[in-house]
Amino acid sequence: MTEAKPVQMTQLLDAVAAPVLLLEQTRIVGANDAMCRLLATPLADLLRLPPQHWVIPEHRQALIDYGARCLASADQQPAQELDALTAYGSIRHLEITGRRLSLPGAHVALLTCTDLSDMRHVQNSLLEMGRVMHQIIETDPVPTFVIDAEHRVTHWNAACARLSGISASELVGSRDAWRAFYDAPGPVLADLVVDGSVASVGPERYNGQLRMSLTLPDTCECEAFFPNLGGQPRWVFFTATPLRDVEGRVVGAIETLQDVTARRTAEEQLRENQAELESIVAQRTAELLLSNHELDAFLENASVGIIATRGSVITRSNKKFAEIFELETVTGDELSAKLFFLNEADFRELSRRMRETLAEGRSLSHEMRLRTANDTPIWVQMIAYTTNPLDPQASVWWLLQDRTEVMRAQEELVLNYRNIKQTNARLEEAQNQLLQSEKMASIGQLAAGVAHEINNPIGFVNSNLGSLRRYVEALLSLVAAYGRHRDELTADTELARLEKAADLDFIAEDLPALLQESEDGLSRVKKIVQDLKDFSRVDSADWQDADINAGLESTLNVVMNEVKYRADVERRLGQLPPVRCLAGQLNQVFMNLIVNAAHAMEGKRGLLTLSTGCEPRDKVDGVWVEVADNGKGMTPEVQRRIFEPFFTTKPVGQGTGLGLSLSFSIVKKHGGHIELHSEPGVGTRFKVWVPVGGPSA
Repeated sequence: MTEAKPVQMTQLLDAVAAPVLLLEQTRIVGANDAMCRLLATPLADLLRLPPQHWVIPEHRQALIDYGARCLASADQQPAQELDALTAYGSIRHLEITGRRLSLPGAHVALLTCTDLSDMRHVQNSLLEMGRVMHQIIETDPVPTFVIDAEHRVTHWNAACARLSGISASELVGSRDAWRAFYDAPGPVLADLVVDGSVASVGPERYNGQLRMSLTLPDTCECEAFFPNLGGQPRWVFFTATPLRDVEGRVVGAIETLQDVTARRTAEEQLRENQAELESIVAQRTAELLLSNHELDAFLENASVGIIATRGSVITRSNKKFAEIFELETVTGDELSAKLFFLNEADFRELSRRMRETLAEGRSLSHEMRLRTANDTPIWVQMIAYTTNPLDPQASVWWLLQDRTEVMRAQEELVLNYRNIKQTNARLEEAQNQLLQSEKMASIGQLAAGVAHEINNPIGFVNSNLGSLRRYVEALLSLVAAYGRHRDELTADTELARLEKAADLDFIAEDLPALLQESEDGLSRVKKIVQDLKDFSRVDSADWQDADINAGLESTLNVVMNEVKYRADVERRLGQLPPVRCLAGQLNQVFMNLIVNAAHAMEGKRGLLTLSTGCEPRDKVDGVWVEVADNGKGMTPEVQRRIFEPFFTTKPVGQGTGLGLSLSFSIVKKHGGHIELHSEPGVGTRFKVWVPVGGPSA
């Protein structure tokens, strides 16, 4: 087909009231205005759609197949129901009928659509109404039954079954509704309504008690006595109403029953109950009024400020609000909320946050600085919620709490925290100074021993050098004489006498030994000085990998003068990896432990044992150093206080009481542990453990 022909065909189809669509195999070629309105799609957009895309995805293949059948056969195809998808996303239920339409040069499928959506809606509504009516009747606590135009029982609810003692299965479908009320067959009130004989038969059957309802039109009611209803005599008030179709014809009747036996036999009691009920109602009304007053009192005396705002105006406030913002009295006059903001920018920012948060259906929680009526700045915590999130003009309720003192306390806490950090820094500096003082005290204590150790080799070096001087002088004299009397070598000459006095043979033998002794002495001095340097580590005050065994040996050499006269030393050193540490500080720990162990040997020569090894703890690789002695040991009281600063068991003037305290701090600084095992009369054992990788490990 040409492009002009679909347009002309569409113009012809516009005259058809029913929605019509023209399809080829692969495209839509035309549609009338009714179809465009049904799909809410302009014709130009509809012609660009694939031929099946105007129905929901589940029905597209069915539409393709239906169109193919239309094009393949000249006969009109059976009607088929499909769901169309409009441009608005709504679904319309359609019945389509199609047939092939032959046009010059092409065949098209002509689809005529009938919109069944409204009919389907009505059908569903009727079915739903029927289900609802059935549920209403079945769940109604009032005994109710329904008969149709043929006097058959269609509904007999549970309440009716309980009242009559006859189940619904016995009566539904039968014409025996009378069985519940009478011993012999006869019409019930619903039967009279269906027959239209209420006026003729009713007065006689119900002894003139039958009457038309004053509240429900077309409804008759009666109150009668039934001697055997549900196995006992009952007074029943019952009503019957005709059921009519849309044309007004009676198609059935519904009858309700109410057991009024108690009312008939105890009307006086009912009046008393009514009076009591009225009294209770009055009491409850008074209680509700009191509760309302109490609620107002609660709002007025609440511990937080409560206000209601509309826009930027405060429409209601309580006493606490006036107290927080230093208002003289709680007034019913409206106030501008802007009066309590420090500036216009703060007010706009809070308003923006409030609108965004409340529009999402959430309450706003915020804190900010405001000012009172006397221009005093205060810190306020606020919670806001709206009565209607969808209405921007709805009132907003605010709960306000003065947190100025809390904020001031927080600022003081921050200040105190900074002061504590500064104090800790000063304490750490003081501790470092104390550590250095202890080291200097320890070095001073060892000075005499070190001087003694150095003095011995220096003494014999000086002595040997004096002897060497005399030997050399004699040799020089001899050499000079040889120079003068080289040709007079006789036994009686001066040269012979000098040679004899010089004792060249002894000098030749003793001089190398003197020199060797001097070199050994000087080596000892050098070793002592090097060990003292290793102990102090003056050239390595930073964290580094160190050999713990080497540090322990150098420390022992430095303090050997304190040890060698008191105890024998036994070494049990294991193979250790390099340890990340402050070597000088760990040497200080070793010195304190070795010196204390030596001083523990009182009155006897003891044994000092130095041991090292590797031991992981809590999945962390570490090394340990143990200093053990067989001295006097410590009592439990001393053990409990041994690491306290300034605690010492030595006489006054012989100890600072800082050695073990600083040792404890140094080990903790390295992320390690120091353990003590001691028994009076047996000895003491200190064990130091530090991680290989340093405290960060």
